[in-house]
Amino acid sequence: QVQLVESGGGLVQAGGSLRLSCAASGRTFSTYAMGWFRQAAGKEREFVASISWNGGSAYVVESVLGRFTVSRDNAKNMVYLQMNSLKPEDTAVYYCAASLTFRATKRFVHEYDYWGQGTQVTVSS
Repeated sequence: QVQLVESGGGLVQAGGSLRLSCAASGRTFSTYAMGWFRQAAGKEREFVASISWNGGSAYVVESVLGRFTVSRDNAKNMVYLQMNSLKPEDTAVYYCAASLTFRATKRFVHEYDYWGQGTQVTVSS
């Protein structure tokens, strides 16, 4: 079993930056892929970014390409989402997720086994 706790959300003006962190505990962190998803009010949860078990491969959705970066520190059991040039449409609850089945990057909700409680990101215009 894996426990995930996100932090770093908050209120920021458009054009600003935030760094989300996700602390993992339980199963050996360096053996599985991690992902970030977000869910805006009234919308379905959507994929944002994923990183492979060793950080050798990372993928972000096109809408955040060039603005968001995903990274991980296996020594600290942490995964991060650096968000720059934030836009009002980035407003959502952001979730980190662990995919124990896969080591490579994954994009779909059903490919992830454990989820954090989420952290709210609000971008004002």
